[in-house]
Amino acid sequence: MTQTAPIISVDAMGADNGPSVAVEGISHILTRLPETPARFLVHGDEAQLAPLIAAASPLARERITLQHTDSEVRMTDKPSEAVRRSRGSSMWNALAAVKNGEADVVVSAGNTGALMAISKVVLRMKKGVHRPAISASWPTPRGHTVVLDVGANVECGPKQLVEFAIMGEAFHRAVHGSTHPTVGLLNVGQEELKGNDTVRAADRLIRDAKIDFKYHGFVEGDDISLGLTDVVVTDGFTGNIALKTAEGTVKLVAHWMRESFTSSLTAKIGAFFLNMGGLDHLRAKLDPRSINGGVLLGLNGMVVKSHGGTDGEGFATALGLGIDIAGSHFLTEIEANLERLTRAEEAKSETDS
Repeated sequence: MTQTAPIISVDAMGADNGPSVAVEGISHILTRLPETPARFLVHGDEAQLAPLIAAASPLARERITLQHTDSEVRMTDKPSEAVRRSRGSSMWNALAAVKNGEADVVVSAGNTGALMAISKVVLRMKKGVHRPAISASWPTPRGHTVVLDVGANVECGPKQLVEFAIMGEAFHRAVHGSTHPTVGLLNVGQEELKGNDTVRAADRLIRDAKIDFKYHGFVEGDDISLGLTDVVVTDGFTGNIALKTAEGTVKLVAHWMRESFTSSLTAKIGAFFLNMGGLDHLRAKLDPRSINGGVLLGLNGMVVKSHGGTDGEGFATALGLGIDIAGSHFLTEIEANLERLTRAEEAKSETDS
């Protein structure tokens, strides 16, 4: 969809803390980005949302169009059940708005499995992609590393990992502005013989297919936060554990900081002067709400998954990510490399037979 003002389709009923999160998020993002012309198509229960919108900022009220829905997908719903029962829900309608050309991108804090399953039904998979992947933008000293998959696919074959690499590289260029992002495969070591059969086969496939990106090779877990490569590829089981471990570590460090700075009067005085010298900047970097939002890659449409337990500030970050990708062309940029991958797989099959 091509237009000056991006339209963000919002599933307002999915968050753990209710629809207020979505409305607050819209107010927050319009405060953060006062120049954005973005508009918001908000799907959900009118009885709950109308009072929230009426109490929102004047600019938010002006930019929101409310679309009433009678049902919602609950966090406890199994993906298979959600697909069968979700037609007409806030999640389904938010996705349908992108499919029908009414909006550019979907943002939802709802049930991850259901969002993945319904997205595949409504938007369909991109040609050459077997399964979608969830990407996360990981802060590093060099900017951001895109890590995928972080939870959509517990088990992956070599071809799927290469598909993730192609999608992640295009996404990094579109969202983070890199010209030639580097790609690495997550492994237990950088040596050629390290790792399981799947990772080693994916490494060979990338090299044999002559994929058009800068391939670094294997990277290790600590290389993610160091930013050794711009894109790190792994299966959803490993990626989700890595992501949750990093989030837990950030919370632990933040706890230690609070504990240290309130342990005595001297520490409190020191914290006061540190606040003047940039402690607030560090606190902002450690706030998980500042990086909230993962993009579902591999679909014929753009979908941003917000953390279900976030608040308005965190949801605003996911909305900001949606605004960033709304004007990008990464969906079309991956097609040439997916075609190369398909040809390489066909050639290998002919050789093997």
